[in-house]
Amino acid sequence: MLKTIQHKIFLLAFGAVISISVQAQQNLKLTYNKPAENWNEALPIGNGRLGAMVFGGASQEHLQLNEETIWAGEPGNNVPKNTFDSIQKIRRLLNESKFEEAQNLSNKTYPRAAPKDLNYGMPYQTMGDLFLDFKGHENFKNYTRTLDIEKALNTVSYEVNGVTFKREIFSSFVDNVIVIKLSSSKKGSLNFSINASTPHLKKSIFTEKNQLVITGTSGSVDNKIGKINFKTVAVPVLKGGKLTSTQDQLNISGADEVVIYVSIATNFKKYNDISGNPDAKVSEYLQSVLNKKYDIELKAHIEKYQKYFKRVSLDLGTTEQAKKTTDVRIKEFATSKDPDLVALYFQFGRYLLISSSQQGTQPANLQGIWNYQLNPAWDSKYTVNINTEMNYWPAENTNLSEMHEPLFDMIQDLSVTGQESAKEMYHARGWNMHHNTDLWRITGIVDGGFYGMWPMGGAWLTQHLWNHYLYTGDKEFLKKYYPALKGSALFYLDVLQQDPSKKYLVVSPSMSPENTYMNSVGITAGTTMDNQLVFDVFNNFISASKVLNEDKNLSDEVKTVLNKLPPMQIGQHAQLQEWLKDMDRTDDKHRHISHLYGLFPSGQISPFRNPDLSEAAKNSMTYRGDKSTGWSMGWKVNWWARLLDGNRAFKLISDQLTPAPMETKGQSGGTYPNLLDAHPPFQIDGNFGCTSGIAEMLLQSYDGYLYILPALPNALPNGNIKGLKARGGFEIDIEWKNSQLTKLTIKSTLGGNCRIRIAKNINLKSKAQLKNSTGENPNEYYQVNAIKIPLVSEKAELKGFPVPETRMFDFNTEKNKTYVFEIK
Repeated sequence: MLKTIQHKIFLLAFGAVISISVQAQQNLKLTYNKPAENWNEALPIGNGRLGAMVFGGASQEHLQLNEETIWAGEPGNNVPKNTFDSIQKIRRLLNESKFEEAQNLSNKTYPRAAPKDLNYGMPYQTMGDLFLDFKGHENFKNYTRTLDIEKALNTVSYEVNGVTFKREIFSSFVDNVIVIKLSSSKKGSLNFSINASTPHLKKSIFTEKNQLVITGTSGSVDNKIGKINFKTVAVPVLKGGKLTSTQDQLNISGADEVVIYVSIATNFKKYNDISGNPDAKVSEYLQSVLNKKYDIELKAHIEKYQKYFKRVSLDLGTTEQAKKTTDVRIKEFATSKDPDLVALYFQFGRYLLISSSQQGTQPANLQGIWNYQLNPAWDSKYTVNINTEMNYWPAENTNLSEMHEPLFDMIQDLSVTGQESAKEMYHARGWNMHHNTDLWRITGIVDGGFYGMWPMGGAWLTQHLWNHYLYTGDKEFLKKYYPALKGSALFYLDVLQQDPSKKYLVVSPSMSPENTYMNSVGITAGTTMDNQLVFDVFNNFISASKVLNEDKNLSDEVKTVLNKLPPMQIGQHAQLQEWLKDMDRTDDKHRHISHLYGLFPSGQISPFRNPDLSEAAKNSMTYRGDKSTGWSMGWKVNWWARLLDGNRAFKLISDQLTPAPMETKGQSGGTYPNLLDAHPPFQIDGNFGCTSGIAEMLLQSYDGYLYILPALPNALPNGNIKGLKARGGFEIDIEWKNSQLTKLTIKSTLGGNCRIRIAKNINLKSKAQLKNSTGENPNEYYQVNAIKIPLVSEKAELKGFPVPETRMFDFNTEKNKTYVFEIK
């Protein structure tokens, strides 16, 4: 059994004995018995390109609409000119331990507000809103609204004067439009109007040929003029009844059934090309769908969605709580037993990723694709010092590899635009970016010389390229994106500086994202996170060059510099040091714990290989505490899973599955009634972080083996998961009962050696020839990069990090063969 830390809140919540039944098929629906009163109660639908938040009102249906390329501004980077000399001065000040002066110079060189000739990135903007008004529907009963995440389908049903009214709403994965079907139990009962609004300053709303049309242009911000032109067209198709129009409204009377098709398009083609024709694109989308029957369209939509969604199933059992509405289940989660909500939450994250990131679309931003404002929090752009990466943590291990592709496309773009920031700001080869980007692929400083002086965004993003290769073994993919890996390595070869002790090469200037070590001072050299990131950048390039037989001389040069990076350090409080010097405070509760990047998502810290570092990482997390922003708690679920503490990981899930405050700012985290994550306000990353964390609790493959049920919490003693992916192309099904593995199925899509780690008391029975593991795993996708021996402060009091007793087996697999293991 794993040694676990007990928490009073955990015992209060889960100490009672409650009957749980494992059902054959999970009910994958978010359900409510009243319309949404605000945006945080509305339900998200999306097809990667088009998103909508559906409110489900009886007397007024409200769809807040988004199209992924409606952003403020125009093409162009935001790299400041003539700042290299200042960077050199900052480096000298840091070497002289003049930290406040270094921070002041950084702040002066890169002001908090964007200079007149520059910008700090553009906001993602709403298109506007579509309204369907139903007179006489104010008094309704038997109301239900649902989001079926197994079908990507929103439904509303209610009764007025003995007539049942129904709506089905989805964002079509097949034909790139939003579809709204309205029906009733009595013919001729559909009487309503269709109108729209948009907050954009330059706009026009009118009717034309019995269609409602909205056109507009995105906003201007800082030194950029809004140049995204968009067009939205709503086309109702009636069965019975009459359609009339006024100047800006469509009116429907006496219809039996109505299907409304909403098409949106812009002039955006690429980050440096806005020559598209929104009129032609809107018409093209509509022509495709208007020739299809509704039932055929819905069936095709569901089939395409389920191609991805149904790859993974998770059943954790169900209780009476599952019969309640979703908002009530969230409110009661901390004081009830509702494992089914955990499974729903896991699958909701996968639903959101499929719905906000499809092949050929933009990557999911801070809010996925759902945003109702012109100036949303943090511009709803791409914050790459954690948030964008977290969005894609579930992409590989929850079997949604194709959803990763928009991020790869953006990295490809950034590896081009980032050459400008590398050359102009640092006089370096290759490419880099800082902590933010947007539709226009900016790579310069954002938000000034405190938050923005972090030249590591590209380093973190490129980890996704190498990770995808490890999961898929796709050498053509690796060849395509190899220049981006190489360019990142070249940048750090050129910018690494000798630290004052002349022992190490470090990134300077930089920061440990958004944190400080002195009052208002964050700028420094050689942060632990930076060292870990460069370690991964260099190792990924070395490995990729070997796989592709490219750049041997450069690879040798990178190996030499790799050996000069600082080791990780354990400080005086037995913590993993955040900075090169031992400056951590035990009362620091900052939301970013960036130096734990090496624990997750990287794999540089392993309980079995590095118990001292694991203990230090645990101490760092304990000092910081659990409660924080939604994304921070999502990250913590993954960290505790990597530390093999399933109960603490589950406690974080429980903290996250508490009602979020309705305030629009703060750092209290939680979950809104629509199951979306709160910073607050809404940020989507926490949803993806928790989905990833739940997968990490059940399967890990970063440390040279498949670890089965590494962090199973006491609260989830029975269940099964099917379709998880592991490195090396393995697909895994796991069943467990009474907290013990009962069945394991492994499909090998690439072949090669498979190494399994399981609890010591488990005996496997299989036709496969198992042998005890010795040495390192020979499978090329399971190579572990050796780290330097950590430095330990003389003041550190390490107590030892216990690990569970386990066994490891190897067996050889053949490509596309499946291996089943029963328990003796």
